[in-house]
Amino acid sequence: MRTSELMVSCALALVMTTTGALAQERGGSLTFARYDGSRLIDPIYADRNPDIWMVTSLFDTLLVTSDDGQSIEPGLAESYDVSDDGLTLSLTLREGVSFSDGSPMSGDDVVFSLERARNPDLSPWSGLLSSVQSVAADGNVITITLSQPDPTIVSILATFNTAIVSKSAFDMAEGDTDQAKSEALFHQTGAGVGSGPFYLSGFSQGGSMEFTANPHYWREGADGQPLPYLDTVAFEVIPDDATRILKLQSGEVDAAEFIPFSRVAELEADTGINMELFPSTRIIYSPINTRETRADGSDNPLADSRVRQALNYATDKQALIQLVLQGNGAPMSSPLMASTTLLASDMSPLFGYDPEMARQLLAEAGFENSTEITFTILAGSADDSTTFAALQQMWAQVGINLVVEQVDAPTRGEMNRSGNFDIHTYGWVNDVNDPSQVVGWLGYYPTANAVGTGWDNAEFNTLFEQANQEMDQDKRREMYAEMQQIYADAAPLLLMWETPFAVALSSEVNGFVQTPLGNNDFDETWLER
Repeated sequence: MRTSELMVSCALALVMTTTGALAQERGGSLTFARYDGSRLIDPIYADRNPDIWMVTSLFDTLLVTSDDGQSIEPGLAESYDVSDDGLTLSLTLREGVSFSDGSPMSGDDVVFSLERARNPDLSPWSGLLSSVQSVAADGNVITITLSQPDPTIVSILATFNTAIVSKSAFDMAEGDTDQAKSEALFHQTGAGVGSGPFYLSGFSQGGSMEFTANPHYWREGADGQPLPYLDTVAFEVIPDDATRILKLQSGEVDAAEFIPFSRVAELEADTGINMELFPSTRIIYSPINTRETRADGSDNPLADSRVRQALNYATDKQALIQLVLQGNGAPMSSPLMASTTLLASDMSPLFGYDPEMARQLLAEAGFENSTEITFTILAGSADDSTTFAALQQMWAQVGINLVVEQVDAPTRGEMNRSGNFDIHTYGWVNDVNDPSQVVGWLGYYPTANAVGTGWDNAEFNTLFEQANQEMDQDKRREMYAEMQQIYADAAPLLLMWETPFAVALSSEVNGFVQTPLGNNDFDETWLER
């Protein structure tokens, strides 16, 4: 490129950058249609996605996960350092951070928040901080001492349950217990308890909700002024998919979540709507009972890994994705996690469609032709019903007689815990930007019997335990790669697909992001008028 061309190029880039910086408009209210309402948005008590995915709008964490989920960035802490022995984590707090009522955040608030988060009598998520021995503050320096090296701790400090809350707000709240004080604060719906971009200004448990911009927020927007750009975000709970979409199309709401994949193409063609498919950590799979006997004491044909592999080879995943997702998904490329998860191995094609290989494996395993296998699905789920009908036809071609059993969600959960099933539908979304959570759930036997499958592999369990203390990221990656290979060979799951988060937005909405963990990010959302 000649010098003159370079100068012109740089000038154009500067104009574009300047224009972009001035493009965001401030003010206004966005109405967001949800499929379900929040019950309580306290960082340590939130245990449902409708609660968890709202936490980061009200509370900031010491560190934050990048929008693509691939890195950890500074948050309320401007920097951090891990000691060489992996037993001490030091963080330097950002200067000038205030809670939404204008009161300054201090190290005492951090100590209070992390002690709440790691208290097993309070939080269902306390286990994420089980390696923490103590938390101390000296001015703006926070020191976290660990009982053992923990490579996940940095990711945990970017996770919703470790968000920082105001100690004084909790101390002054009504109630004799932490739970009572928390509930009182959320029904108070006023500024004060959080340091996020918004504060909760309206709340009806399980119903409507409103966020108002935090006038003291520390982060700046592209225009050099404090975020957020919006004045308010109003949430309306509309469980029915069709109604959410209808209200978006009529202009009654500005955004709608969990758009059925059957409607994606239609909304993509609508010039007044931006149909977004955000990368996610959501995977759909089916646990397979690997125990030697079924719950009734009879021999379990699925106990043989060759049979489980055969089921995977006999499944045309691309066809299922077309049928169920209208093409809006991809086959799982790792047997243990979504491709967006850190340390995920790309093993694609993972059990590509191969009926002949399925027949060969079944023959080697001595599987009798037309043996009956029960596939348990959720009653009323159109996706589950479609999946069953397709699998029944696919598997019949290799000699499997698949029959259906329909149950409600609580019954399915109990069947999973008791091992009283052959195969059943399930799904997962990461809460933590680290593979230890999903791998611990799906594969590590002591957590939940390897997602209820009963699969118990000593080598896998040992690798998982070692990986959770390995501070060398290259060695840790090797351990996770080995675990994924072991799991693929054992095939305790019918591996199906990963799906994006489908959110439809009015064409006037800009800057909204749903992260791979599912968090709704309104920090830099703005309305174009």
